[in-house]
Amino acid sequence: MDRFWLKSYPPGVPADIDPSVYPSLVSLLEESFGKYRDAPAYVCMGKAITFGDVDTLSQALAAWLQGRGLQRGARVAIMMPNVLQYPIAVAAVLRAGFIAVNVNPLYTARELEHQLQDSGAEAVIVLENFAATLQQALTGTAVKHVVVATMGDLLGFLKGPLVNFVVRTVKKMIPPWSLPGYVPFNAAIAAGRTLAFARTELGPEDVAVLQYTGGTTGVAKGATLLHRTIVANLLASEAWMQPGLRRKPIAGQITIVCALPLYHVFAFITCGLLGMRTGALNVLIPNPRDIPGMVKELAKYRLNIFPAVNTLFNALANSAEFAKLDFSGLLISNGGGMAVQEAVAKKWLAVTGCPIVEGYGLSETSAGVTCNPTDSMAYTGSIGLPMPNVEIRILDDDGRDLPLGEAGEIAIRGPQVMSGYWQRPDETAKVMTPDGFFKSGDIGEMDVRGYIRIVDRKKDMIIISGFKVFPNEIEAVVAHHPGVLECAAVGVPDEKSGEAVMLFVVPRDRSLSKEALAAYCAKEFTGYKRPKYIEFRDELPKSNVGKILRRELRDGALKKAA
Repeated sequence: MDRFWLKSYPPGVPADIDPSVYPSLVSLLEESFGKYRDAPAYVCMGKAITFGDVDTLSQALAAWLQGRGLQRGARVAIMMPNVLQYPIAVAAVLRAGFIAVNVNPLYTARELEHQLQDSGAEAVIVLENFAATLQQALTGTAVKHVVVATMGDLLGFLKGPLVNFVVRTVKKMIPPWSLPGYVPFNAAIAAGRTLAFARTELGPEDVAVLQYTGGTTGVAKGATLLHRTIVANLLASEAWMQPGLRRKPIAGQITIVCALPLYHVFAFITCGLLGMRTGALNVLIPNPRDIPGMVKELAKYRLNIFPAVNTLFNALANSAEFAKLDFSGLLISNGGGMAVQEAVAKKWLAVTGCPIVEGYGLSETSAGVTCNPTDSMAYTGSIGLPMPNVEIRILDDDGRDLPLGEAGEIAIRGPQVMSGYWQRPDETAKVMTPDGFFKSGDIGEMDVRGYIRIVDRKKDMIIISGFKVFPNEIEAVVAHHPGVLECAAVGVPDEKSGEAVMLFVVPRDRSLSKEALAAYCAKEFTGYKRPKYIEFRDELPKSNVGKILRRELRDGALKKAA
């Protein structure tokens, strides 16, 4: 394939990286544990742990897990928000020779039961805040061992018990639960220190992680990520970030804001693992929905790298207290997970002085496979260029390549792509081409320089009298209205045109009227694109990563109409 986009690469970024330099993700991590041993790796609620701490604690937990009799390749679920125990648990599971299963801690019991059954997890490491959900979900699963962590486990002799008291008694954040035979997190580590750790020889083709898709298009499926898959993504991401790191002279350790949840592939790779690879400090934010609390925490650190989704960028850019922070060290603002709107990008740039560099990836591609150059100085409206080792094709509905500038399905090939969906060969066959390209389900177009622009998800496309309308376009234009804080567009049934656009809006204040917004849309859109229905909301439903849930809005509208 002619990778003509390589001509658009920033100076110094290689066309390819060699993932075979590390036989496994474990060998890459253990190199960092030694190289950065005394440097802080993660900080949460004012307590930092070093790379050496992650090494020692994860080895002890790995030894304890091995002592449970689990066999090589056993699946261990990790069900926690951004707390210090998370990176320790991930490293422990991998070093023990097992497979890490990232679990959304806010899952319902039904959703959790499906993931535990589908993955065949035999052990779970859970924060006690979510133990009640686990209790409800265990029936019919293969889980034999449960480790329960508390918020205060690693916060020290004084702060730890105080935090646990506040969480349990004052804020009442722990629903009653009962998990007979469970082992406390700190007790498992203490016991593991007395056990022999058996080093497992892992290879590039061994499975490292099961990363479950959000399930918004049906049953959640586990993207099978091999050790070489994640190593390839980490090395490509590290190479891609170098031009951005050279934007300003920064002395000392790089600081990454980890506000996105580590159980999501974006933060898991871009914050958690890439931070360990590069010797960076990750500032863990357990609850990014608490904007005032988050801003108060960020004020303590020099911020260098800030991965986020559009909704989080938007919320922070509209926070007066956030605007008071020191952004002189901010080098890279990574946008991903959903389309970054131009209005939000402009506001963020005005507040921080650092442009949002938008990228693109999926659970099935172990996070990023395209990105704008990290030294970009302006919003491009695109998801950037294919990253090192990545090939991109734009396909029509019959799987044929489309000319540059025409919209079609984005297909991806490279070592970053999953080996398939866990134990679902039929589902895997639906998304993989015979020559190894993963069909993303996203519609995009590529220009002559190799830059790719997302047009929309196939399933979100609205068809009005035969014309295609893409919600991203509607939302991007409406977001420019000064009275609009957030918006989402969906298609709803219409007798005359098949479908019509319904617009959901969170206004900035009460001065905005539906009539004024309709007049604005009439000015900005041709007839068939104009929203036929406008509904104001106090807030829009979002996933735990911050994506606006169009499907939930659409389903709600259909129920009302029924």
